[in-house]
Amino acid sequence: MLTVDEALARLLENISPVNGTETVSLLQANGRVLAENRYSDVAVPNTDNSAMDGYAFRFSDVTGPETVLLIRQRIPAGHPGGGLGPGEAARIFTGAPLPDGADTVIRQEWCLVEGNRLKFERLPVKGESVRQAGEDVEKGDMVLSAGTRLQAGHIGIAASVGLTHLPVVRKPKVALMSTGDELVLPGESLLPGKIYNSNRYTLRALLEDFGCEVSDFGIVPDDFQMTCSMLVDAAAGHDLILTSGGVSVGEEDHVRAAIEAEGKVHFWRIAVKPGKPLVYGEIGCPSGIRRNVAIIGLPGNPVSSYVTFLLFVRPCILRMQGVFDVMPKTVRVRAASSHDRADERNEFLRARLNERGEAELFDNQGSGVLSSVVWGDGLIDNPPGRTINVGDWVKFIPFAGFFRS
Repeated sequence: MLTVDEALARLLENISPVNGTETVSLLQANGRVLAENRYSDVAVPNTDNSAMDGYAFRFSDVTGPETVLLIRQRIPAGHPGGGLGPGEAARIFTGAPLPDGADTVIRQEWCLVEGNRLKFERLPVKGESVRQAGEDVEKGDMVLSAGTRLQAGHIGIAASVGLTHLPVVRKPKVALMSTGDELVLPGESLLPGKIYNSNRYTLRALLEDFGCEVSDFGIVPDDFQMTCSMLVDAAAGHDLILTSGGVSVGEEDHVRAAIEAEGKVHFWRIAVKPGKPLVYGEIGCPSGIRRNVAIIGLPGNPVSSYVTFLLFVRPCILRMQGVFDVMPKTVRVRAASSHDRADERNEFLRARLNERGEAELFDNQGSGVLSSVVWGDGLIDNPPGRTINVGDWVKFIPFAGFFRS
């Protein structure tokens, strides 16, 4: 079996970036991956402005505690004022441009105003409460780099420099299917021996979270020929095929054999818990139409499917869109629970942080217990052969860390 790191490296070595870009408005850019660097044509802010509601003045006019300045103008945000003469001040509001001659703003709470006379209850510091032109972004700065998965902050800074549209990588096209005679859809009768197909909904939501265009091929029966046929159909017009179930060693598990029949298996089985029977390969396309299409077959147990998607499918999808740093964010925390049964595989244990920032383990770590994912807020990455005692340092991957990149 491959280690987790070996499997991920093999996947990323073989995944090809998708071809094609499109230009979308900022309102449609959330979650997309930027295709080209973007630069600013303006400085932000584009002029010195006030960081406070208060009074703007020339610092050199303040000679001591008894200084009195005359308030000669009022400057709201969005309205430039006139120049300041010697000994003058301007009533100014947050975001308003500083008048010519002013270099300092004192907040209104530290002033005493009598008519148009301004006195200081606290002596100011030169330049305080002033946002300098270009202190956020200078004209010509690169504000966004290609390969960035755009989120709220990225879109906000694009808007702040006046960009209205962004070039993004086209969405990867993913064919999704589940296998198993036991599966029925929510809303259908749950006859003896049947279970509801949660993987279809979980995986589709995850694919959409990471910017994919999903074609849902539904449920494939436990039949070798039908599995082969569905994989060949799915290869046409897609960048990736994602399946769940049918990848283990049972007589009714046909996905791996179908991949071998219609393409090539690159590897099968990873030293990971949950999720050992993961298969990665490619399905051939008719000659002259396009290159072979990558396929990842996930285990059918819902937690195994969820965890292996985050560990292996997510990095591939991001890399297909040009994201370079695809590793999730991790933190080191103390364990609040013990785990006394070491496994030969790399375990990913569902856990959540308590009020002290310690990781508590979910009681039942079974691969079919999807409630552990809902209860938890991350995974403990536990190396092979290791037990965990209360107070031990552990590597914790918040679920939010998977979605940050």
